[in-house]
Amino acid sequence: MKKFICILFCFLGSFGFSQNSFFELRTYTLEFGKSAAPLNNYLSEALIPALNAFGIEHVGVFDEMGDAMPKKIYVLISYPSIEGYAMVLENLKNNKTYLQNRLAYDDLSVDQPPYARYSTSFFTAIDGLPKLVPSQEGDEVFELRIYEGYNENAVHRKIDMFNSGELDIFKATGLHSIFFGAQVAGPNMPSLTYMISFASMEERDANWKKFIAHPEWKRMSSMKKYANSVSNIHRIFLKPLSYSQL
Repeated sequence: MKKFICILFCFLGSFGFSQNSFFELRTYTLEFGKSAAPLNNYLSEALIPALNAFGIEHVGVFDEMGDAMPKKIYVLISYPSIEGYAMVLENLKNNKTYLQNRLAYDDLSVDQPPYARYSTSFFTAIDGLPKLVPSQEGDEVFELRIYEGYNENAVHRKIDMFNSGELDIFKATGLHSIFFGAQVAGPNMPSLTYMISFASMEERDANWKKFIAHPEWKRMSSMKKYANSVSNIHRIFLKPLSYSQL
């Protein structure tokens, strides 16, 4: 693992990402009919307090809006760098408070699984939004979007589009940006993922209409260099859990 992290850090540094945040997005899929309480207790009482103690702030925890099946819980963690991620992993192994707080979680029996499986995706923040931005007070709707590209160059061009003005249009039209990440590991590659937040679905719909009608968006979206930069979009609506820090 340490060798992998070192190689990945050197690779990302060569592309100018070394000063940008490093994001981890976990997706926990729960067992059908099982309670989410054991996982929520672990996250709220063991993992997040430990991350906060290591200087990792604004950990977001969400579930999907509606009655999605299977039920999933999403955890967004922002590290200052990939080196910071490696440091947190090492510290968690030996932190007595964290290990004590997770005992009940570790002692769950085989017929009380906290989840079925979980997946992890890693991202580097794009230059236009190099750090995570906390949500605005009162925001209850979080929209997670995954933009796939048909090859790596397509994703690079879409990232350039965001860096070169599209993020400014987001800000001008009330699409509050939480994070924008170029994916470096996980499913759906090559792709980029971002999260935006709103007070309500009504605000979300109204502000997306403002974005689509914005003259600068119309100009940028018609530029040849950005043509075919997105081949597929996944959209997930999330709501924060009571202990989420976003």
